[in-house]
Parts: sequence; structure tokens; C-alpha cells
Amino acid sequence: MKILNVGFGNAVAAQRVVAVISAEAAPTKRMIQAAKDSGKAIDATAGRKTRTVIITDSDHVILSALQPETLTARLEQEDAD
Repeated sequence: MKILNVGFGNAVAAQRVVAVISAEAAPTKRMIQAAKDSGKAIDATAGRKTRTVIITDSDHVILSALQPETLTARLEQEDAD
């Protein structure tokens, strides 16, 4: 199983990731709030500003403080290995 490091000692199973998106857009903020209300949000920011939202195939929403470009590069590196 390949693991994606999402920052600050947190990791996600790379094959479960469906999308990596920026947290700045209003629809994304609504998605985050809906996930929090339904208990499907996982905060991996360690108290920092949320910059990236990771959507999984189980409809969980993972919040990360890393840049989307950083996580995308890590995912691409996992695919190459």
C-alpha cells in the first residue's frame, strides 16, 4: 500500500485519493462545512491554515496545510514508483 504524506506526521492511503483541490474557492469551503457537519472531515493541518482539500473515495474530506502543488507532486512520485 502506498502512503501519501499530507504533512505534520499525517498520511493517507494514496490509492484512496480521488481529488486534490485548493481550499480557497467558496464551493470548496461549503464542501468542508458539509463534511464537518456529517463527521466526514479529517483535519490534518496541525492548527495551521487549510490550503488543500483531499477528497477520498469514501467521501471523506481531509484538510491539509500543504500546498496543492506539493501534494500533487507527491502523488505523481508515488505513481512513478
